[in-house]
Amino acid sequence: MPSAGSASADVGTSLLRLGGLVALFAATAALVALLLRWVTGELQLNRLARRRLREEPPPAVDPAPRPAGSADRRPAAAGHHPVGRRVPGSRPAPTPAPRPRRPLQLVAADVRRLTRELSMVPGGMPMARRRGLLAAYDDVLIEAAELLEVPHQLTSVSPANRELERLRLIASLEAAGLVVAG
Repeated sequence: MPSAGSASADVGTSLLRLGGLVALFAATAALVALLLRWVTGELQLNRLARRRLREEPPPAVDPAPRPAGSADRRPAAAGHHPVGRRVPGSRPAPTPAPRPRRPLQLVAADVRRLTRELSMVPGGMPMARRRGLLAAYDDVLIEAAELLEVPHQLTSVSPANRELERLRLIASLEAAGLVVAG
C-alpha cells in the first residue's frame, strides 16, 4: 500500500503533467492562430497600418471650440433644422426611376399564364401562395393597362372591391385588343 507522502507526490506530478499539457495546447493554438494570420496576410496588413499611422501626422485639432452663436456661422439651409438635422416632411420623397417597359407580347403572355394558374388553384393551396399569385396577377394587369393606356383603379380600391375591379380591368383590356383567355 502506498504511503501518504508518495500519494501526494503522485498527485503533484500528475498536476504538473496536466499543467504542461494545457500549456502545450495553448501554445499550439496560439502558433496555429499566428500561422493563419500570416497565411491570410492579416499580419502584413496590420504592419502596414501601424507604419501608416507612424508616418502620417496627427489630424489638426481646432485650438478653441467655437461658441454656439458664432457670427461666421452659415444660415440653416431650407428644410433643415438649425442644428443640422433634417426637418421631417420638408422635402418631397424622390420620384422612383421609371422602369423599363416590357414588350406587350410578354405582358400578354404573363396575363394569360397567370389567368390559367388562378383558374386552376387547388382547394388546399396555402393562402400565402394564393395571395402571391393574386399580387403578381394585379401587377401584370396594371402593367398591361399602362401599356395600352387603359384607366384603372386597381391600386386604389379596397381589398373587398379588388376582385370586381380586376374583372372590370380585364374587360377593358379585352376591349382594347388584348387577348386574355387563350
